[in-house]
Amino acid sequence: MIKDVQNQKDLRNIPIQKVGVKDVEIPLKIERKSQHDKPELEIVYARAKMSVSLPCEFKGTHMSRFIEILNEHQEESLLSTDIERVLFKMKNKLDAKSAYLKFDFKYFIKKQAPSSKLESLMCYDCAFEGEIDEDCNFKFYLITKVPITTLCPCSKEISQYGAHNQRALLKIKISYDNDKHIWLEDLISMAESCASSEIYPLLKREDEKYVTEHAYENPKFVEDVIRDIVTKLNENEIINFYEVEMEAFESIHSHNAWAYQKCYK
Repeated sequence: MIKDVQNQKDLRNIPIQKVGVKDVEIPLKIERKSQHDKPELEIVYARAKMSVSLPCEFKGTHMSRFIEILNEHQEESLLSTDIERVLFKMKNKLDAKSAYLKFDFKYFIKKQAPSSKLESLMCYDCAFEGEIDEDCNFKFYLITKVPITTLCPCSKEISQYGAHNQRALLKIKISYDNDKHIWLEDLISMAESCASSEIYPLLKREDEKYVTEHAYENPKFVEDVIRDIVTKLNENEIINFYEVEMEAFESIHSHNAWAYQKCYK
């Protein structure tokens, strides 16, 4: 019989809050919002991060079991309810009190340029995240990072002509009950509506003119963007938690502007 070192006793009396595997590369099957009644299924490239709590008396966890559980759910489309089942399987199979799971992936959305109407694909960093605590309470999080443009209101006000603008990144993390659902497309669209201007992967000259002028007529501090997105998140009755972070990569400073807000509704 092969010796099972992981199950040996550890005498240091230190429980570990999270232990597991990360950067597990997998194809992840998810549902995409569709104009038809039935959502479309899509496979995205994802990196998984999985962990469980480890009691103080155990020397180690069984790393291979994380991969086994992923393989068992390979053909499923993972929404919040499916992630909950995976987490409970992790918790039970690894004899743990709590479990954590996160899928980071690239999500592409077809965008139409504002004037030329040419279509191209825009890439967004997104994630599904779930956890089960020691009381078996489940929490699911939908996460996205949305690149936007901001134009400085102060620069516009004090300059005889022009104003400095910058690319910025708006990070949003939300949670909602299992019987509800919010599409990534809608969350991303909500974020972009709070910018001085959206960012597009393809712009012709007439599009560039539109974006430049639109941003100039819609100046925003990072504080403005945060307050605008918080207002929209507060108005959404489905969302029961949000965390937002805004960073503007300043074009005339060596530092960045930054703002943050978190709320349990």
